[in-house]
Amino acid sequence: DAGVHASGQVITFDFAWNHSPADLQRALNAHLPKDISLMSIKPTNADFHPRFDALARHYVYRIYCSPIRDPLRERYTWRVWPSLNIERLRAASQHLLGIHDFAAFGSPHKPGGSTIREIHTISWKKEKDEYFFEVQGNAFLYHMVRHIVQLLVAIGQGMEEIDTIKQYLLNPEDTPVPGLAPAQGLTLKKVVYKKTKNEL
Repeated sequence: DAGVHASGQVITFDFAWNHSPADLQRALNAHLPKDISLMSIKPTNADFHPRFDALARHYVYRIYCSPIRDPLRERYTWRVWPSLNIERLRAASQHLLGIHDFAAFGSPHKPGGSTIREIHTISWKKEKDEYFFEVQGNAFLYHMVRHIVQLLVAIGQGMEEIDTIKQYLLNPEDTPVPGLAPAQGLTLKKVVYKKTKNEL
């Protein structure tokens, strides 16, 4: 998804290397552009797949509320105005927990794929004028988190009712969620795998 960030992206590759993983990390980082960095390198099994072996993905979306643009925050945060009511955001978000058909919020990565997903945890945190939306689920549809955030912001601003999310979940094939939150506010924070029960 162009414009989305990642601080916990996991990749794999086969590579003949006769030195330590730390040496490989330094060598690759020396040639990567400044906006990409390998934070760690670990050997793994040949059949490990970073996407299909994942148990969960954890995303964070950052928003700041201001009538005036702040150029220093524009790359990683979505500016919205009017301000948000965090209690409305939290109340609406609770409808997303559990297993639902999220067809109204995104599309599967392959044509005809399932749109059923499970949301494990969801939260909103406010620090001064910034809002942090965090969500973890077993998997996400294309644009799913950004559609969720777009609708939640409308609810937080009082432009939509709190139960609007429930209606999209109960009638997933009727109408797609309008609008899409900007990509720059979204970051893949971590990926959870079965072996360690923790993020890599």
